[in-house]
Amino acid sequence: MDAAVIGAGPAGLMAAEVLVQGGARVTVYDAMASAGRKFLMAGRGGLNLTHSEPLPQFFARYREAEPRLKAAIEAFPPDRLREWSEALGEPTFVGSSGRVFPKGFKASPLLRAWLRRLYSQGVQLAVRHRWMGWDESGNLLFRTPDRPRAIDARATVLALGGASWPRLGSDGAWTETLAMKGVAISPMRPANCGFTVAWSDIFRNRFEGQPLKGVALTVGPHTVRGEAVVTRAGIEGGAIYALSAELREAMKSSGQATLHIALRPDFRADALIARVSAPRGKQSFANFLRKAAQLSPVAIGLLQEAAIASAISLASLQPADLARLINAVPINLDGTAPIARAISTAGGIAFDELDAHYMIGRLPGVFAAGEMLDWEAPTGGYLLQASFATGAAAGKGALKWLRNRAIP
Repeated sequence: MDAAVIGAGPAGLMAAEVLVQGGARVTVYDAMASAGRKFLMAGRGGLNLTHSEPLPQFFARYREAEPRLKAAIEAFPPDRLREWSEALGEPTFVGSSGRVFPKGFKASPLLRAWLRRLYSQGVQLAVRHRWMGWDESGNLLFRTPDRPRAIDARATVLALGGASWPRLGSDGAWTETLAMKGVAISPMRPANCGFTVAWSDIFRNRFEGQPLKGVALTVGPHTVRGEAVVTRAGIEGGAIYALSAELREAMKSSGQATLHIALRPDFRADALIARVSAPRGKQSFANFLRKAAQLSPVAIGLLQEAAIASAISLASLQPADLARLINAVPINLDGTAPIARAISTAGGIAFDELDAHYMIGRLPGVFAAGEMLDWEAPTGGYLLQASFATGAAAGKGALKWLRNRAIP
């Protein structure tokens, strides 16, 4: 066999495609019963393949990992990913937010077309093969429903994912296997995740599942506009995910962080003060806030939660103080949601362990791609883009390795 790819997600399948198109014989191994389980989950609400923003802004989404990922994404940029999708019969479009989706809006047709093309090119897929490391002879070792299997591969691409959604196959168990080989691995941490809040029973029972729309969320110097959702255990949603790295870092030292939520960020301070200065008459205070500040019931409930935590009465606040609170409601976060429920993970194989071709220096002939690597990015197409791009880069690296060691 020429090459083994372990992991049948976007990174692994893209590595397999590059390898087979370069003339290698390729088998893709996956622990699950079918390919692309997490990829299909990502497409349940509409498959966000990538983003249309200019590359300088695009690269910045990868934070500290930008210089490490830049070359791979430049070699397989968003435009090329869109062309790749169209070649599989799934043309794309740019949504109002700049995000890029297949016109079919689903992952399943794209995955089916991709697998058909890979099979037609000669790629083999071996499912229910859980990678266990290497045997004494250096062969890849797999656990299967029937018996252990040892596979001799001249090049291996690892694309086993991070540690989120383990029931879909990416459980992070590979970290111990590689750590035993001396590979430096940054601890796995939840990314694009929710956070826990000690809501009162009244608030939790009434507003669980309710969205906070059109809000602005701030932690330290970082502010994000968007939506959040109240959960039974805390808060999650797109705007929360976009701030998850900053919130996680803020919690590192003390175990908690304060998030400020602007409920009416489009109102100037003087305009909001004028609105809440109007006579209340015989209205309840909640009804007054609903009309004067145009607040939803869940937003009013959030204000009441903050007032209770600070032992103050909303009705007794001066208009200026009430206006300030409306646009800076403090929410004390006391933990991250479980990593198994995170959209993605931070941490993984340190980039210093890889050469320019995504080969693990301590393990010649072994390459790594996708969420196994130590990077994170917000939702919006950045996660899939880097997974596809690093998969292509690792595939090219493995192909070069095979060619340099071809038997004359």
